[in-house]
Amino acid sequence: MKNHITRTILFLSLAVFLFGTGFKIGQVNQNFLNTSAQTNTKAAKNTDFSLFWDVWGRLEEKFIDKKKVDSQKMYYGAIKGMVSSLEDPYTFFLTPEENKESKDDLGGKFEGIGAQLGLQDNRIVVVAPLKNSPAVKAGVLAGDFINKVNGQSTKNWTLPQAVSKIRGQKGTKVTLTIDRDGKEKDVVIVRDQIHVDSVELSYEKKGSQMVAVIKVNQFGDNTNEEWDKAVSEVAQKWQSKEIKGLILDLRDNPGGYLDGSVYLASEFLPLDTLVVKQESTIENTKTYTVERRGLLLDIPLVTLINKGSASASEILAGSLRDHKKTTLVGEKSFGKGSVQEALDLKGGAGLHVTVAKWILPNGDWINEKGIEPATIIENELKDGNTLDRKNDSQLDKAIEQLTLTKP
Repeated sequence: MKNHITRTILFLSLAVFLFGTGFKIGQVNQNFLNTSAQTNTKAAKNTDFSLFWDVWGRLEEKFIDKKKVDSQKMYYGAIKGMVSSLEDPYTFFLTPEENKESKDDLGGKFEGIGAQLGLQDNRIVVVAPLKNSPAVKAGVLAGDFINKVNGQSTKNWTLPQAVSKIRGQKGTKVTLTIDRDGKEKDVVIVRDQIHVDSVELSYEKKGSQMVAVIKVNQFGDNTNEEWDKAVSEVAQKWQSKEIKGLILDLRDNPGGYLDGSVYLASEFLPLDTLVVKQESTIENTKTYTVERRGLLLDIPLVTLINKGSASASEILAGSLRDHKKTTLVGEKSFGKGSVQEALDLKGGAGLHVTVAKWILPNGDWINEKGIEPATIIENELKDGNTLDRKNDSQLDKAIEQLTLTKP
């Protein structure tokens, strides 16, 4: 299935990181203009397209600015409008350029402001700024609403619209009007090239005791490979009793490939253990279980989550919690429980479609509810400051829980 249909549960289901240059429109497939009614779908065959072509013709004839009457844009715009009529923010059409950028995002190729976006109450919200990104340097925080982009209101914008307006070439500027706790302020950000590792390994000491910390930034193309490398080192240190346990940091992780969350969960759970269920009205319920023997089955584990933890990261955290393999520390997660399929279409275009919802092992559907950690603790940051090691009380609490456990 992966060769043609990529099963994803992306929080954004699109370029989750805001980067890349503005897209250019190529030549329209003129066959569409001549064969629009030639379709295999029964509903379309019974639809009268004369109004569509009437409007198309009148625009070409009467619109004042002929330079803006671009058949390629009109063609893609018509498809986007059809898809958006379903009123699902995670179901949308991508132009070839947008589709390529979406794939590049999951491959770790980024250029732009370095932030992850979502929709909350039909408003554009920052899920998480990336570490050392232009967004971080400008003081953007997770949970900031974006009310305007370069002075233009974002009211009723879709995620693709937000991405297309905010991304841009390295060295260019974009002004975001953000709403933080009901107060607006303008933030000017200089776009830059960004590289993000899916997995980062570090170590923390408290007194004479040391713990490993694996931070997972997303579930993309390189995540499993980078995970294996980090886990191999952690397993060796655990076996030689150099570390007291492991902290799995899923904060500000917007999700990605569903299979990636299952792969990582398998590191800690026995064979054949249920990780997640996928339920749909159009296909049979599918279960995802552990199919490999993990290297960290007995390691003490604490998992960090926050409001930027969404989708695949919620599956991982929730499944480990349900099977009593970890304690959750931090803040309630975002709460996205739907599954998308990313389809590659003719000419390089793409279509992301919501096809199912996912259910945790204990039966929870956390959509719009999120996951409550056992230990709730917020990082208190002064206005404009960003998180660093000195003020990371959530990580401190996780270390404390591991180092206070008995040998």
